[in-house]
Amino acid sequence: MTTLLHHRTDGPAHAPVLILGPSLGTSLAVWDAQVPALARRHRVVRYDLPGHGGSPAGTPTGTAPGATRVADLAALVLALADHLGAEQFAYAGISLGGAVGAHLAAHHPERVTRLALVCSSARFGEPAGWHERAALVREKGTDAVAPGALGRWFTPDFAGTHTADRLLDDLRAADAEGYAACCDALAAYDLRAALPRIAAPTLVLAGRADTATPPAHARELADGIPDASLLELAGAAHLAPAERPEAVLSALLGHFGAPDSDDNRHAEGMAVRRAVLGDAHVDRAVAHTTDFTADFQDYITRCAWGEIWTRPGLDRRTRSCLTLTALIAHGHQEELAMHVRAAIRNGLTPEDIKEVLLHSAVYCGVPAANSAFATAQRVLTEDGTPLTL
Repeated sequence: MTTLLHHRTDGPAHAPVLILGPSLGTSLAVWDAQVPALARRHRVVRYDLPGHGGSPAGTPTGTAPGATRVADLAALVLALADHLGAEQFAYAGISLGGAVGAHLAAHHPERVTRLALVCSSARFGEPAGWHERAALVREKGTDAVAPGALGRWFTPDFAGTHTADRLLDDLRAADAEGYAACCDALAAYDLRAALPRIAAPTLVLAGRADTATPPAHARELADGIPDASLLELAGAAHLAPAERPEAVLSALLGHFGAPDSDDNRHAEGMAVRRAVLGDAHVDRAVAHTTDFTADFQDYITRCAWGEIWTRPGLDRRTRSCLTLTALIAHGHQEELAMHVRAAIRNGLTPEDIKEVLLHSAVYCGVPAANSAFATAQRVLTEDGTPLTL
């Protein structure tokens, strides 16, 4: 009998199922920042890898030490989906969790409706390195790999945060054999030839500062999977959902479908509005809503945020570029200031924003761009964003 993976379920019981897969060495807590918004219209299921978090220690059932493969981990996820009555499901996974999702989409296409691969790869480097890490952990435990994980998982500015410390604690608490078995699976994994078999609409997310699975790995996935979309996030290393939670959430909300009712559109729109503009701004707008403005607030939440910003055809970063240009063209400086802040949340750097402003000087006019530069520099300086322009 297959041992069921430890898991947690959030959201409406009859909503479409969205399974979230974790990275090697982490627990289901790596998705904490995204779950509340995703669970508004999905039944979100998070699981722990074998020997991680609350899942049983040791290797997956039926495999010998050293013989675990990603297919074995995928079988455990299918068993979990069957247990929960999920004949079909959407799936998002980080690194090894992404590899599990890609395997499922390639080999069980009838089960996976949509797919998001976060800081993942079709092949995670040479097998020898993974075998060496597995041997080290079997001998000395996961404490031996924790210092190296810090530099792979996070950028230097994020490494000392409470979130980073908490995720490292999960690594240190992981069972040595379970962790090593996952290393064995990564060593043997190579899905490059099977990528064209993935039919599920796929979003590939990469961290620009990810040294474990660099953006080139994400581009290989996006090039190999038919019609896949690619988004690279600035200021993110390997665990992008922890380091850039709003940007990852915004991308996932767009990818996993537009709402299908006014109530859902409003809820989804409010979630994206908060992800893009920030809670403080939205809370102020809500607090100042009157009987006179209530219908307009409902309209922009449902239509602008719940229908347009949630569409999967363009990523949030591209939508920010378009929005900035339109606001520059019409001289809406107050709205421009708000969307400069939103652009940073959506993954643009000050250098990216500068390029948008320069481009607008050609097509919107130099006076408009001049005012936009003044507004953007004021906002970025006030917000403490490092400027290297």
